[in-house]
Amino acid sequence: MDARPRTGQPRWLLLIHQIPPKPAYFRAKVARRLFRLGAVPIKNAVYVLPSNDQTREDFQWIAREIATEGGDATVCAASLVDGLSDAQVEALFQTAREKDYAEIAADARVLARGPIARLKDDRRRAELEADIVRRKKRIAEVIGVDFFGAPGREAAEASVLALEERLRASAPSPVLAERPAAKPKLADYRGRTWVTRKNVHVDRIGSAWLVRRFIDPKARFKLVPGQGYVAKKSEVTFDMFDAEFTHVGDRCTFETLIERFDLREPGLAVVAEIIHDIDVKDAKFGRSEAAGVAALVAGIAVAHPEDDERIALGGRMFDALLELYKRRRS
Repeated sequence: MDARPRTGQPRWLLLIHQIPPKPAYFRAKVARRLFRLGAVPIKNAVYVLPSNDQTREDFQWIAREIATEGGDATVCAASLVDGLSDAQVEALFQTAREKDYAEIAADARVLARGPIARLKDDRRRAELEADIVRRKKRIAEVIGVDFFGAPGREAAEASVLALEERLRASAPSPVLAERPAAKPKLADYRGRTWVTRKNVHVDRIGSAWLVRRFIDPKARFKLVPGQGYVAKKSEVTFDMFDAEFTHVGDRCTFETLIERFDLREPGLAVVAEIIHDIDVKDAKFGRSEAAGVAALVAGIAVAHPEDDERIALGGRMFDALLELYKRRRS
């Protein structure tokens, strides 16, 4: 979703409300409505959305409903001058959507670990098919209010895809079982443009570094919107839905690239484990360094809104990490 306002328009919309104590259910109803819109609180009873025609209408409907129930609500366009910065408000949106994606992924992983034998039962298969539909719908809802390209979308989509693959693999026909992907040839990926979503975070930053360090030192990167982009034949897509290289099962894109290109540089496996723990958030490897690296990546993202800068600075960080683990061999 494009969160950019029209030229000359204030960047944010604020909903400032006062809800009457009765009826008791009404406060929870408003909270649910705000949640579905993707609004985030910046103070008690003050919610924010990026300013555009749709979000303005959404806030106005809620304000009218609050007034109808005897409360008070004001919608105003705002530019931040002091206190919170635009980057900090963007970070609030990203944190909220990242949490949504993480919950979807964790829930799907729990389902995927269920007993295989039960999938032979028609009723259980129907239940799982319904679960998949619900999770796809939830992902679509989150994407619809993911105004700033929060991390975690690929992990959520991959976790639901893994459920679908498990369902196919349990089908009576062996033809539906998953086939391993062919190993790509490095020569075929030299001189190409690599395409991924804008607003890069740890997995995309790490993957871009991996491509330039081990696959093509002269690789070019193109950053595009999360939806609607159609790649050219000469382009390689990564860390996007239906990309050539993306999340597979519980593996992040960085791990997928390592496996597909059979990269065996000493220390690289440890870097992959750190990126996995930050991006997928399942504590699979329990790397103690993950929190520190995550903080560094978050700092880079806040200080540098331009993706090229994030990739460059993150690349230097991963260079240093790789050198460290090459020496440790841990």
